Amino acid sequence: MLTLSVDTSSRLGSLAVLKDQSILGVVSTSSDEAYSARMFRQLEFLLAELAIGLPAIDLYAVVAGPGSFTGLRVGLTAVKGWAEVYQRPIAPVSGLEAIASEAPVQLGLVASILDARRGQIYGALHSRSGGQIETRISDLVSSPEEFLEVLRESVSPADVVFASPSPEIVRDALASSVFATCRVLRVSPVLAPAAGLLGIERSARGDEVTALELDANYVRRTDAEMHLKGS
Repeated sequence: MLTLSVDTSSRLGSLAVLKDQSILGVVSTSSDEAYSARMFRQLEFLLAELAIGLPAIDLYAVVAGPGSFTGLRVGLTAVKGWAEVYQRPIAPVSGLEAIASEAPVQLGLVASILDARRGQIYGALHSRSGGQIETRISDLVSSPEEFLEVLRESVSPADVVFASPSPEIVRDALASSVFATCRVLRVSPVLAPAAGLLGIERSARGDEVTALELDANYVRRTDAEMHLKGS
């Protein structure tokens, strides 16, 4: 089975092609160029290198959030279009779950963190047991201190490790909290390979959606929505 995995949730986006659970190829760039321009060029390059055409793809895995509103819209819209044209299923994945899956932890709790900018983070808590990942606290957006308070009410500091592509965004908050002695793991910001593997697992469980059912998990409201509420 061939899987195309797409992550456009942040400035550093990535695409990956997997055959069963083996990663055939990955492309990732950090750029100010809009995804609407660079993603399709990068996909064309990746598929050409692998001598694979879009009609050969059996499953689409996509990071559905949280992250950049504009980036997510481009990635999800593209996946919707491909899935509709080729009549293929989609496995949406949380970027925070992909981070938890990257952490070199076989057993225990992983607090996943992404930079949400504006002094905020995206956070979630997952339990790891071998290759199985279960969500304990769903994706949320808050200040680092608020996220740590949510964790403090739910888990013992001795049981949790932190994982993030940019752990520096939470180090100060950790240092002044009950989690000060916890391990902080830096994981890859290139999420498409991990998202692809998670998508394959979900597909095997029948946890798929159609193009019409695919939706973004923004977590944070758009600026337009916030301005409307404040008007």
